[in-house]
Amino acid sequence: MSLLDENRLFPVDATLRSLARRLYDGVRDLPIISPHGHTDPRWFAENAAFPDPAQLFVTPDHYVFRMLHSQGIPLERLGVPRSDGGPTEQDPRKIWRLFAQNYHLFRGTPSRLWVDHAFQDVFGITERLCAANADAIYDQIAACLTQDAFRPRALFERFRIEAISTTESAIDDLRWHKMIRDSGWTGKVVTAYRPDAVVDPEFAGFAQNVERLGEMTGEDATTWAGYLAAHRNRRAFFKSFGATSSDHGHPTARTEDLAPDVAAALFDKALRGQCSPEDADRFRGHMLTEMARMSLDDGLVLQIHPGSFRNHSADIMVRFGRDKGYDIPTRTDYVSALRPLLNAVGGRPDLTIILFTLDETTYARELAPLAGVYPALRLGPPWWFHDSYEGMMRFREMATETAGFYNTVGFNDDTRAFCSIPARHDVARRADCSFLATLVATGRLEEEEAHEVATDLAYRLAKQAYRL
Repeated sequence: MSLLDENRLFPVDATLRSLARRLYDGVRDLPIISPHGHTDPRWFAENAAFPDPAQLFVTPDHYVFRMLHSQGIPLERLGVPRSDGGPTEQDPRKIWRLFAQNYHLFRGTPSRLWVDHAFQDVFGITERLCAANADAIYDQIAACLTQDAFRPRALFERFRIEAISTTESAIDDLRWHKMIRDSGWTGKVVTAYRPDAVVDPEFAGFAQNVERLGEMTGEDATTWAGYLAAHRNRRAFFKSFGATSSDHGHPTARTEDLAPDVAAALFDKALRGQCSPEDADRFRGHMLTEMARMSLDDGLVLQIHPGSFRNHSADIMVRFGRDKGYDIPTRTDYVSALRPLLNAVGGRPDLTIILFTLDETTYARELAPLAGVYPALRLGPPWWFHDSYEGMMRFREMATETAGFYNTVGFNDDTRAFCSIPARHDVARRADCSFLATLVATGRLEEEEAHEVATDLAYRLAKQAYRL
């Protein structure tokens, strides 16, 4: 038995399927460029064995636990740590059994495809997970995890990862990246500069975080000039650990280009905790433009990940903290919101700004036309709620006619779930090859060209855009 259909995600029509299969066979084994994600650098620094199957597949993966939670299963029963110190399930086998009993909930979802792929290709499992075989599959994975071949560095190499970027706060000391560098291991694990904690006045502890930023850089970060200098200092520090990008997870895509005295006054207001929601959004917007100007100096690619209503449940936020599955997509404006930034720097071909969206209605109306004309702009791949076969196809269908392929940046997996990385890239490669097959079959692309584009989408564009 096999968990995976060899022709999964390919078109049903025999001619199209044959075309897609030929294209896919040319890219399926290309190295993986993972230019943005949230794997833990500590895994690669310490290279310790993953503790158990539940902590590998269930407890850290918000795609998994949010689906289970949506059916009334408390996060405590899934071992998700509580920020308020409350009790949670500590027995990984109990967590795993609960996962197995409810595995049917993932039918038809990307998570099912990713988990089945990891089960079969990484751990040699050929039975569908269910309550009856939960313990046997747990034991098979647990036995694998005791072997050196299943430690993080070995899996990194087995997955053919050429480069992977983690994401750290601007005030992270990057100790794990230092340990990786000092270990002599040659796997390419770089960091990315995520300054949300020190650019968002609504971020918990903003003033204290800015103070910490000043301490780490030797700058007086409570002054506007010192604050900007501190960012430049930290960006240089991150670059010394391989960073090629910054990442900005703002509620909106708003940008501003304020006069220095206006920006300084707004910053002072933020430090005093006196910002209104409008003030906070305005300040975040201005900081995107400041970060873009810094990118012109230091070469970091600017990623904008807007449009998520973060931590929608007040109760879950209090008990469990951030990033617990309650981030919800919202409507997002790009045309008006990005205009100040684009008027300032959008015409610079030596700058790369990568736009992401959770609002698919903007693909054809806003994002593709913007990226199709401004030299600095590129479109990130379908992200988060849309990194599925259907989401990828919708993206290609709506964005390609205006932005083409070469104003996009290939694929990135944006995940904490390490073992799902090959599965996610495989889905993207199958989806892109299916789309290209249709272009060939309808006379819009020659097959030779399609092979080139497939390679670009699977490998070259991400490597080029992120300067990896």
